[in-house]
Amino acid sequence: MGGDEFLITFALSKGRILDDTRPLLRAAGVDVTEDPESSRKLILATERADVRVVLVRASDVPTYVQYGGADIGISGKDTLMETDTTGLYEPLDLKIATCRLMVAVPDDTDYEALVQRGRRLRVATKYIDTARAHFAKKGVHVDLIKLYGSMELAPLVGLADAIVDVVSSGATLKANKLKAVEKIADISARLIVNQAALKTKREALMPIIESFAKSVSK
Repeated sequence: MGGDEFLITFALSKGRILDDTRPLLRAAGVDVTEDPESSRKLILATERADVRVVLVRASDVPTYVQYGGADIGISGKDTLMETDTTGLYEPLDLKIATCRLMVAVPDDTDYEALVQRGRRLRVATKYIDTARAHFAKKGVHVDLIKLYGSMELAPLVGLADAIVDVVSSGATLKANKLKAVEKIADISARLIVNQAALKTKREALMPIIESFAKSVSK
């Protein structure tokens, strides 16, 4: 698991989650020793000789932890909702990188009338499984279009009737004349741990987990 027997590998992604996480890493004594934004390295040393950080895409963090490429990691709940989390333990909501997973439509769309008409909606999203489950629960038939970025563009060019995406301030929606009409879930960053590693490296992992928990509860 994650290299040498006594080495803890921590999977993180660059960007907002890493920025928001660094105070927690610092409190746990495992902050990285060089700037992850300027470094070209994918494996970074930390303040502890027995802990290293691997930098991966946000969508890959659960996979690295699940399959033992890392022992512990931090992932957004939106990513975990789209992931088979078998073998993952999710001990802590870190209450950082918060946002909402929302359905959004053009400003001039009457969403309630749209979903009550019984016709199929075209919905653009990268959250295919989550969107499918949400609309199935409402009894709304949808054709899902998978996109990886610039989600707001889809309704503007007639590709989709609606989008499902994460929303923070709502400024991007507003700038593109879209409105959020339905919340699917509150999203935040979660600490995740490989269940096998938690057994074999418990003495090394638990102080890190407990430090995070202490910082979050302050």
